[in-house]
Amino acid sequence: MFTAGPVDPAKAKVTRVFIFAGQSNMVGSDSKAADIVNFPPFAGLDQPQPKVEFSYIMGREDKLVSKGWSELAPVQGVVGPELSFARKVASKVDDSIAIIKCAAGGTHLGGDWNPDEPVGFEMYPLLMELVRSSLADLDKRGIEYQIEGFFWHQGENDMFNDSFMENYGANLRNFVAKVRRDLERPELRFFVGELCTKTVWGMDLRSSMYRISVGQKQVAEKDVLVDYVPTSHVGVEIGGGAGLHYHYGTLGQLEHGVNYADAYLATIGLQDAPSEALAKWPHRKGKTVQLFVLAGHRNMEGERAFSQELRELPKGKALLKNNDKVPFRYSLGGGYKVSNGWEALGPRGYYDTLGPELSFGRALEKKLKDPMAIAKFTHSGSQIIDWTPGGSEAESRNLYPDFIAFVEASMEAVRQEGNRVELAGIFYHVGENDMSFYPYREQAASRIQAFANKSRKDLKQPKLTWYVSQQPPTDHESVNKSDVTSRIRQVAAEDKYMVHIEAFDLPDQRKELVLDTAAVVALGQILAEAYLARR
Repeated sequence: MFTAGPVDPAKAKVTRVFIFAGQSNMVGSDSKAADIVNFPPFAGLDQPQPKVEFSYIMGREDKLVSKGWSELAPVQGVVGPELSFARKVASKVDDSIAIIKCAAGGTHLGGDWNPDEPVGFEMYPLLMELVRSSLADLDKRGIEYQIEGFFWHQGENDMFNDSFMENYGANLRNFVAKVRRDLERPELRFFVGELCTKTVWGMDLRSSMYRISVGQKQVAEKDVLVDYVPTSHVGVEIGGGAGLHYHYGTLGQLEHGVNYADAYLATIGLQDAPSEALAKWPHRKGKTVQLFVLAGHRNMEGERAFSQELRELPKGKALLKNNDKVPFRYSLGGGYKVSNGWEALGPRGYYDTLGPELSFGRALEKKLKDPMAIAKFTHSGSQIIDWTPGGSEAESRNLYPDFIAFVEASMEAVRQEGNRVELAGIFYHVGENDMSFYPYREQAASRIQAFANKSRKDLKQPKLTWYVSQQPPTDHESVNKSDVTSRIRQVAAEDKYMVHIEAFDLPDQRKELVLDTAAVVALGQILAEAYLARR
């Protein structure tokens, strides 16, 4: 029984139907349900969700097909965003949930998903057939339902066809219009997922990926019922060799689903409450506050450092508690999550994650007599070029102006509390992906130097100290001919206001590139020790 319009909470319960479609990063390629146990915030999602119905067709030649409705669960070990999406939405609404999913890797909007002339694997007619048959079954069972949203993650394969790439925006606009027409749902809301810039394609196909994103954003800007959903900050599978990969993998898929859930819930007024602002400014007026600025990529953000694992570390439980003596201000994921003004220092990651600021703050607080505050600006889906003053051809990824504005705003926010402020230093953790991609590794040192020099000028702080930390760089034959450590060491030696921190004695980690909880905590302590040694 079809219900028009968005669900009315005042009426009887209906089943909320959600459609998921796209290519490999919608399928869940290179994910493993058995790995979910490694990611505490998502514990239990390897098990069925009996209150959520699931109808699907996934894959190309060898398709995984539900043949009707089943209970939501990983399919042959494949983890898709629907798993975490359903759990998050179900925690906020009382209605039943049903998910229809049609996805296949290596398919393009310009051909396979073309509503007018589908070619190749002819995904568009397959999608329509699946949706109609699934809804017909709900009708047959007398279930009242409402299609609440269409979630689209696709675009990588259109980069390899110039016509498809240049016309992605127009093709997506046509796709949205035809889906609404063919499903007789003119006000169907679409959620378009950003292509992940943390993958290898985010570097070697930077300009092409940017052009796809421009097309996607244009559709969202012109259609009030299309939302563009950032995903570049989510986890990415760690590959063999140099570590780079093309797919989200298990962790990324689960975070991907949370992003979609948050975007949908925001449209119906059920978004999470903002973090609590600091109840009382802890520092006496007139005092000089030392402001420490932390910046960087996935490990400064804390991609694989989870709050749940802190309890197992020595003195880790103490880090879980909010420290209202250290004001904390942040912008994570390139602005995906921002603080509610000043907050108490504590775990603030968007997926129950945390960064080195916790152990950094604790170590400094024990040694410093001066009042302190921490400001953190990160984007785990970035590379060093995004932080340079010149940026790249992918203009929307340029972080430098936002970073400088963030530092200036943080300093002004201290002054607004009645304190003088001294910029104690910028602590920048070198980009992990840059270490695994030869052209970026070759230019890492010079880019860091350009970043530091321009920041001192723009912040009017010619003696601003930069603390550049570096974990062991990727050890692989494809990149080892670039001695990036020696180059960064040389840049620091020639710059009297730069400290190179070789954080090469971190606890062992399970995966290349990404630090786990223990290593992130250790990194914070190392950064603090470097600062204290220079005082």
